[in-house]
Amino acid sequence: MKTGEEMEDYKELVAAAISAREMAYTPYSKFGVGAALLTKSGKIYKGCNIENATYTPTNCAERTAFFKAVSEGETEFRCIAIVGGKNGGSISELCPPCGVCRQVMMEFCDPESFKIILGKSPDQWEVYTLKELLPLGFSRANLGDKHD
Repeated sequence: MKTGEEMEDYKELVAAAISAREMAYTPYSKFGVGAALLTKSGKIYKGCNIENATYTPTNCAERTAFFKAVSEGETEFRCIAIVGGKNGGSISELCPPCGVCRQVMMEFCDPESFKIILGKSPDQWEVYTLKELLPLGFSRANLGDKHD
């Protein structure tokens, strides 16, 4: 069961993700995504998707948020909120992270406890653990030795 504090965090994060989506650079897909990543220290890092004409260099909102946080020295995270949809329209569907973003989350987060909030509005969202969305994720443990 979610505590009142968790629910307020989730509402705030979904609202921040919606705000981040407004900055999305999506001239090709016309599909804007926003993410808001909450660190264990309580700081929020926002990200949006940024497309490129050659597609491969395109960066997802989730990775943008993670890379901003890590570049500022943050490596411990509690949860991330993600929203997305066609530009100019309301958010009517949940927008789960792609496989590459799930793998980036696996690098930095405990799959059992890290929460992924998929939102439509600050009052309408669903919560999953990383393990639920990436049940057999590859991590440093698979490498057989410590890489600390």
